[in-house]
Amino acid sequence: MIIEVKNLKKTYEGRVPTHALKDINFGIKKGEFVALMGRSGSGKSTLLHQIGLLDTPTSGEIIMKDTNLVLLSESKKAEFRLKELGYVFQSYALLPELTALESVYLPLMLLNIDKKEYIRKATEMLEKVGLGERIDHLPKEMSGGEQQRVAIARALVNNPSILFADEPTANLDTESSEVILNLFKKLNKENGQTIIMVTHEPDDKKWVDRVIWLKDGVIEK
Repeated sequence: MIIEVKNLKKTYEGRVPTHALKDINFGIKKGEFVALMGRSGSGKSTLLHQIGLLDTPTSGEIIMKDTNLVLLSESKKAEFRLKELGYVFQSYALLPELTALESVYLPLMLLNIDKKEYIRKATEMLEKVGLGERIDHLPKEMSGGEQQRVAIARALVNNPSILFADEPTANLDTESSEVILNLFKKLNKENGQTIIMVTHEPDDKKWVDRVIWLKDGVIEK
């Protein structure tokens, strides 16, 4: 297993505590393309945020590389995210003043990689997602689908062990959504990229190897 989740719980405290995740257990193999699905409020994105180290669970374990990631310090979690994990969200989160190339090589700059090398890697990744001719374009000069492909290239440029995608096609039209999901499938099959994707679209089942269904904070099937 590339990642194992054991007895994971997430409770939001308040006058009436909200039990968003209740004793979640599952594992994902290296090279799997897995969808987290369920109705709105089922806990899909909450679960993704826990296993992607974007939030801290109330209790439980997230095991990766023989380490319980929950126990890492915040600085170690940040380092692990940068080196091992990639993220794509429904909002593209591109800085308006950065070109496609600059957006993609930013994570490599944070890893103190040589300038010539990070430019080469970012260019190659943009070519891989079909944007080789758009590397000098700003977000306002690209369509929503193209901006999302820049975000995917940025997420993959550090060669992450797992790519997390949270509703990556929610803001796209049908044609652009198909392009993005085709790209995920290609990356998964040709590169062996492990992908964990949250989606609310039933038709997206056809793109993935396996679906983990959630309902009211528990795995339904």
